[in-house]
Amino acid sequence: MLPLRPRSIVPGRQRWDVAPILRRPALARLVETTLRAVPGVHEVRANPVTGRVLVLHDRALGPRQAERLLRRALAGVPGKAAAQPASSPGPATAELTEAKVSRPSVAPTRRRLLGVAAAGLALGCGTFCAKLLLRPLVSLGVVAVATAIVIRRGWRRPDDEPPAHATGRHHPLARIIAPHRRKFGVAALLSVLGQVAETSLFMLVSFGVMTLGQGENSVLAALGLTATGSQVLFLAGAAALACVAVAGLSYGAHVSWRRLGQTVEHDWRTTTYAHVQRIAPTDLESGRTSRTSQVLTEDITQIGTFVGHTLHETIQLATCFAVMVPAFLVLAPQIAWVAFAPVPLVAWLSLRYHERAVADQTASGENRARLHARLVDNLQAGTTVKASCAEDHEEARITAMSAEHRDTNRRTDRSSVRQAQLVRLCAVAAVPGTLFAGGRAVMKGELAAEAFGPLLDLPVSALWRLNRLGPVTEQYQRTLSAFDRVQRLRALPVERDGNVPRPRGHRVGGAMALKKVSFAYPGRPATLCDLSMSIAPGQVTGIVGATGAGKTTVAKLLMRFREPDAGQVLLDGVDVADLALHDLRGAIGYVAQEPYMFDGTIADNIRYGTFDADHARLAAAARTAGADTFIETLPAGYDTVVGERGAALSGGQKQRIALARTILKNPPIVLLDEATSAVDNETEAAIQQALNTFAEDRTLVVIAHRLSTIRNAHHIYVLAPGGIVAEQGTHVELVRRGGIYAGLWQLQAGEERPVPPLSLAREAGR
Repeated sequence: MLPLRPRSIVPGRQRWDVAPILRRPALARLVETTLRAVPGVHEVRANPVTGRVLVLHDRALGPRQAERLLRRALAGVPGKAAAQPASSPGPATAELTEAKVSRPSVAPTRRRLLGVAAAGLALGCGTFCAKLLLRPLVSLGVVAVATAIVIRRGWRRPDDEPPAHATGRHHPLARIIAPHRRKFGVAALLSVLGQVAETSLFMLVSFGVMTLGQGENSVLAALGLTATGSQVLFLAGAAALACVAVAGLSYGAHVSWRRLGQTVEHDWRTTTYAHVQRIAPTDLESGRTSRTSQVLTEDITQIGTFVGHTLHETIQLATCFAVMVPAFLVLAPQIAWVAFAPVPLVAWLSLRYHERAVADQTASGENRARLHARLVDNLQAGTTVKASCAEDHEEARITAMSAEHRDTNRRTDRSSVRQAQLVRLCAVAAVPGTLFAGGRAVMKGELAAEAFGPLLDLPVSALWRLNRLGPVTEQYQRTLSAFDRVQRLRALPVERDGNVPRPRGHRVGGAMALKKVSFAYPGRPATLCDLSMSIAPGQVTGIVGATGAGKTTVAKLLMRFREPDAGQVLLDGVDVADLALHDLRGAIGYVAQEPYMFDGTIADNIRYGTFDADHARLAAAARTAGADTFIETLPAGYDTVVGERGAALSGGQKQRIALARTILKNPPIVLLDEATSAVDNETEAAIQQALNTFAEDRTLVVIAHRLSTIRNAHHIYVLAPGGIVAEQGTHVELVRRGGIYAGLWQLQAGEERPVPPLSLAREAGR
């Protein structure tokens, strides 16, 4: 089995660790070429330096499919390379051939001479460096440079597509913090002071132990405290004050950072949601809805969490070293490099562990998501499982998936424990080294014992705190990725709002028209072709046609949910593109075929959009829509909770509530898109009678599949595939004409006649 591990998986993008391509650029290029030819894969980047492959793909491609594609690509590469003719070598063969030709031939004697010279040079450099490193400041500088290189490599963003913030003038963190500079300054100051107080507490305790052991402290004696008891009492009091300061400053810092994080999260969520509200509906349809909700919840929460927690840790970590390194340089410069020598190793271990842990956690997350999805699916399909006697099958499948999830978690836990113990070992190893070097300096008289004692335990606490470098770096990179996704969402264009407001007190006449309108959905044939129709004010206009003829598209154009590719959509002679969106949509009551129900009460759903309506108006709208008949039979009546997306309601009940919502809005234009398709004929007749009364002096546009819904319309348009008006006229005129409408009417009228049971039996027996 080829070693493949997922590193990061987000919708539309996956990164994998692919060991076979490591240091093999020709193989990496062949994998890229193979995967790019797969449908649904947009881009592939294989990096032979890191051994990673980035795949940009359709959202439908899951991690298991991506793993199969990678394995097939790696399995097929050798065969493809071998199958190439010798006269036209492939990329891999050409590269190897070129490397062999360009490599100079070196005689064995010359190789030995070069080896001896290299060994001598290395020995000389090593001796020089060893003598140089014996100087404390040079050694400490080497430790600092090595640590900076390790942190820089881990802090760097992984190679990926250019981030959304790359074109900005300021770093993302600066843009996040800028509106809250004062709060950030206060929180950072509290963190710094708290860390200084904590370091001081360690030193005061060490001074107290040294004073008890030696009988006096020369520093305190110089201050006038000559008695040992006075010195111990002074140090104990100072330590107590330091404890109080640590507690108070720590409390203030945590509260300040969390308030700042919550403020940042709130501000970014509200401003981003305000932008989303103005984004064109086309950018929020299909798969983008889930991505948008993920950005508004998870990604913005990540930004707030980083500000509220991780920045506090980062400042504490920086302050810890900023305090202790100068303390060592002032009090014991000759042992500073010994105390901090393990720092680069601890930093490397922390970053290396999290680099590997991300892959394990990604795999664990994928297994957990699959297990959760399967459990939910089985619970929702419980009746089907029982009816199929598949309980044992599902139990075995859940057991296997749970075992896979358990094994992945065990690998992650083993790695975590191993890394923690290695860091502990490195941190504790600094103590004997510091003790040895410092003890020699004390015995030689180069270092005072009073200065050495308090410094002995400080490296351990600093190195142990450095263990958090990996999580901090991971959170930093996650925050940058989240910031990129937020910025991409905020970069989506908003709906163009018209600049022709409706005059105050002016009533909408209700005359609408489409003039030579053409429209096509992206990547699909034209839905409407040069369509023209006129909707008279104060009358009922029906629109019918076959599935896919563009009926719902007409409704979207009238509401300006879509923009026509050509032509004009007019309201009272004004292009709807020039009208203010609030005025246009406020003048139209729209009832979709599948109306959306919010998770609240029936009253909340009817009142939505007309929030100040009292109960009397609400009940009157429900009676007009024919919804009161079933609402009054419910135990809680209008206070009945409908559940998520109206799960507690039938399709017909949802449509009647949506009708009541539109009636309560009381608009001059009503647009019904298959609004009574889910009700029975008797209920539809009652609703039609109520609508006839409600629609007086209003423009009513009815899109229907059931012709009985529009038979009384003043004018009917029959759309053919391609969005062309095939016929138009009244119901009587169209039936007499004997065309498409007449055929549909005869077919539906025939279906509505009752069929005798004997006929059904004969038909079934054929």
